[in-house]
Amino acid sequence: MAMLARPLVVRCGAFGDMVLVTSLIRELQARFQSDVDVLTSGPWSEPLLRGQPGVGEIWSLRSRKTPYWLAPDQRRIVRRLRERGIGPTWVCDVNEATSRLLQRAGVPAEWTVDVRDHPLRPGEHATEQWRRLAGLLPPAWGDRPLPGLPTGGQGCELLVSGAQDADLAAWLQARGLSNAPLLLVQIGNKRTMRSGTRRLATNHKYWPLERWATVLRQMRHDRPGHRIVLLGTGPEYALNESLARLAAVEPLENAADDLPIPRLVALLARGDALITVDSGPAHAAAAVGCPQIVLFGRASPSLYRPWGTAGAPVTVLTGQVDGEPSMLGIETETVLAAWRQLPLRSELAAA
Repeated sequence: MAMLARPLVVRCGAFGDMVLVTSLIRELQARFQSDVDVLTSGPWSEPLLRGQPGVGEIWSLRSRKTPYWLAPDQRRIVRRLRERGIGPTWVCDVNEATSRLLQRAGVPAEWTVDVRDHPLRPGEHATEQWRRLAGLLPPAWGDRPLPGLPTGGQGCELLVSGAQDADLAAWLQARGLSNAPLLLVQIGNKRTMRSGTRRLATNHKYWPLERWATVLRQMRHDRPGHRIVLLGTGPEYALNESLARLAAVEPLENAADDLPIPRLVALLARGDALITVDSGPAHAAAAVGCPQIVLFGRASPSLYRPWGTAGAPVTVLTGQVDGEPSMLGIETETVLAAWRQLPLRSELAAA
């Protein structure tokens, strides 16, 4: 196989995980002065990363669990990696499946920096871990110098292309939102909808609709000139509709059925503020500079707090039930108090 200096990042994760890993990609691009290829999975990764600065080729797996000989996508990626050649590789998954694919592709362990060998340090944020790994080199690299230097930046970053802006402008016009400042709300999460609406209350990323309804009414009262847009994916549309009926707030836009990833990112870059559960859109909002309030459940804010290079305000809320971290322990008044204190994007720009 050919040898090359172009980095490869292997990360198969949820939407938010892929936003966080942009901190690693950005650092590697700066140090190697080369685009970074990405091996990933999920329908969100390619539309999220495609066209982002420093991102080269993207190969996406449909499933890591399918046996290799029954998975044409795995075999295609192995062939492509063999054609690509051996180079410095950052393995950011603890799952063995992607490591086995690298072995099949002939990528030696001495050409990898494996996250399993460099676990999180106490109190370390995920983006700090990725930036730390970007400062390491595979053993096979030896003493060869690098052409570039670290960026020194912190957090994750997403840029919105002209095509995304144009798509969003057309979408806003079609929905009558072109001239309105926007407040965005994300009440669902992939885990929220995994078991359907019947088991919402047993999910640790669920916050009751009655509390959300109170928050929406207060947002409408405080900002009558803003339009409120409910975010989400297709399965969350019905959940949003239930909230809309309960809150009885007009006008209220349920956009969960019409937000492909590039449009969602552009919308977050346009929004004046976001109130959300711990979710992928929360990380994307930080990456495009949208002020936000984030409700956390069991996940550790010190590890997964949304953190963007733009430095937009992020208010993290946590609660407890029976001494354990729980989103259900966050009182409605706590969210309302945070909302009253949150500076909007337009206010920050005017300051």
